Amino acid sequence: MIISAFLNVTNGVRRGILPVATALMIIAAPPSALASVTAFKQAVAEGAARDDALAAHYRTSGYDAIWTGQDEASRARRLALLQAIDAAPAHGLPASRYDAAGLMTMMRDARTPRDIGAVEVEMSHVFLRLAHDMQTGMLTPSQIDSNIVRDVPKQSAEELLGAFAASNPGGFFRALAPKSGEYARLMGEKTRLEGMLATGGWGPAVPATTLAPGQSGADVVALRNRLMRMGYLERTASASYDIPMQQAVQQFQASHGLVADGTAGASTIDAINTPISERLPMILVAMERERWLNIPRGKRHVLVNLADFSARIIDDDRLTFETRAVIGKNTAGQESPEFSDEMEYLEINPVWNVPRSITVKEYLPQMQRNRGAVSHLKLYNSRGQQVSRANVNFNAYNARNFPYDLKQPPSTRNALGLVKFMFPNKYNIYLHDTPTKSLFQRNVRAFSHGCIRLQDPFDFAYEILSRQEADPKRFFDRILNSGRQTQVRLDQKIPVHIIYRTASVPAKGPVQYRGDIYGRDGRIWDALQKAGVSLPDVQG
Repeated sequence: MIISAFLNVTNGVRRGILPVATALMIIAAPPSALASVTAFKQAVAEGAARDDALAAHYRTSGYDAIWTGQDEASRARRLALLQAIDAAPAHGLPASRYDAAGLMTMMRDARTPRDIGAVEVEMSHVFLRLAHDMQTGMLTPSQIDSNIVRDVPKQSAEELLGAFAASNPGGFFRALAPKSGEYARLMGEKTRLEGMLATGGWGPAVPATTLAPGQSGADVVALRNRLMRMGYLERTASASYDIPMQQAVQQFQASHGLVADGTAGASTIDAINTPISERLPMILVAMERERWLNIPRGKRHVLVNLADFSARIIDDDRLTFETRAVIGKNTAGQESPEFSDEMEYLEINPVWNVPRSITVKEYLPQMQRNRGAVSHLKLYNSRGQQVSRANVNFNAYNARNFPYDLKQPPSTRNALGLVKFMFPNKYNIYLHDTPTKSLFQRNVRAFSHGCIRLQDPFDFAYEILSRQEADPKRFFDRILNSGRQTQVRLDQKIPVHIIYRTASVPAKGPVQYRGDIYGRDGRIWDALQKAGVSLPDVQG
């Protein structure tokens, strides 16, 4: 570690890189005259000019030094920055991105007030890069994938520098990274996997294509050893596919989103043979994603994990309710986006206002062939009046000029089912019931046009309403049985976070891995590598 090389020195002896203490003494040489102060401030002004926010901060402060003063506070800030750079790899951030060695060289070589002014600006640049990376991630989500439309809570340079200058330096850096339990657990799993890599990974791959309970032999032994190394199976000398191994396979399957039947079929063997060198990037990507969501989630919030096809209600970091979900198809224009919003109301017995894109791309061609097609949908003009199909020549229109809207009245056949959960947003995404229940039995559930369908929408509604109704089930059922479209406003809005995690670490139980259904995490990993993130040289 760089900082260890800095600190493990005695009597000014250099080991690797110039010691911190020596560098701090050099840079702390005080200006001796007004001309020196002027030269320092002029150098700061010139160096900061390429960054408007940084320039604004120094103008406001009168170009006072943050880093290069001779007081103890300045020394503490310099040391805290170098220590934070040294700790960056623990967060999956590449230390090379912040070039501590370059900073040390600048400090060692600084001789004039202008040199020190240049060091001052460079340290601020490095600080801002590191602070932003630790707090809200290295990457800009929307530049990686247009469906990651999350608003990252990035602080300005003035905010960060001002807060840092007024705080305990070490404590400031410790407070930057996400405080979520998930982030801490991901950090721990990253360290664990790196340690496993250094000692041979999960061992030899299982050579068989499939294995089933009752079998024995070398392939079963390979499966046994792999499961033990992964932590799914207690140590055993058994060479047969016995009940403990079947249970271990089931646990592995459940934690990887596979059918937990206890038989090691082709997909299970493929997942078991996936090396740490492919799992570790998933952890690093999840850490970057957690930094993008470094905001208060809400004491009560809804968490939809697209990669896991699930929707959960979380209360004070505790899982209150969970249900399976269907998400958008893996097709351009139909993938579910990632963003956060607030649920404002429920709509019971909803009317389905068919989106324009679906109306003209899917239903208009059908009605052009047969005006009676999709008869469950009603036609409305721009004034909201229902129009008889008998009076419309559908072949006179195309996707650009079709002047009608399609709506489906409330019913058990309604595409939205019998309830939807609204958090109004420009993407027209919401959670809802569905009459197509069979899809929830699939492992991979990407079938919608983008909205999130819930397997247990009524139970979800009861839990959502439990904070404002003494008997939420009776309240809900009374409205439902009326058959009338009804909005139920929430007394308190509930944050909704639509996320995408192919790797997650629950408080209890094994790490959860899922497939990269939209390919988004693969693109994020590519971008992280371009930014300097890499795996240890050891493979396994």
